[in-house]
Amino acid sequence: MRIAIIAHDGKKAEMVRFLMDHREVLSAKGIDLVATGTTGQHALDAGFEVERVMSGPLGGDAQIASQVTEGKIQMVFFFRDPLDKHPHEPDIAMLMRICDVRNIPLATNIATAERLLHSF
Repeated sequence: MRIAIIAHDGKKAEMVRFLMDHREVLSAKGIDLVATGTTGQHALDAGFEVERVMSGPLGGDAQIASQVTEGKIQMVFFFRDPLDKHPHEPDIAMLMRICDVRNIPLATNIATAERLLHSF
C-alpha cells in the first residue's frame, strides 16, 4: 500500500509527530510513503523512506492527484491548515475532488488518519 503524505507549513511538525507515533504500524504493514517536497524532506529528516514529488505550490498536489488517478496511491493523509491562505488552493481542491471521484480515503487531520491507518 502507498500512502501520500502532505502537510501545510503550519502542520508539518504535526505530520512528523504522527509518523513517529505510528512508525511501527507503518513498517509492520509495509506501507510506502510518497510526499510533496517539503513534507517529504521533513519525513526523510525524521528517518522515514519517502518518495518525494514537487512541493505543493509547484505542482506536487497535482502530481499526487495524478498518481491517485493512476491507481498508484491507495490513501492520502493531507494535514491542511484551514486558518491560512494557500495560493495553490485550486490544486488542493482538485486533489480532494480526485480522491472523492476515485473513492480514495482522505484524512485531513490526525484523528481521521489514525482511524484510517488502523482500519486495514
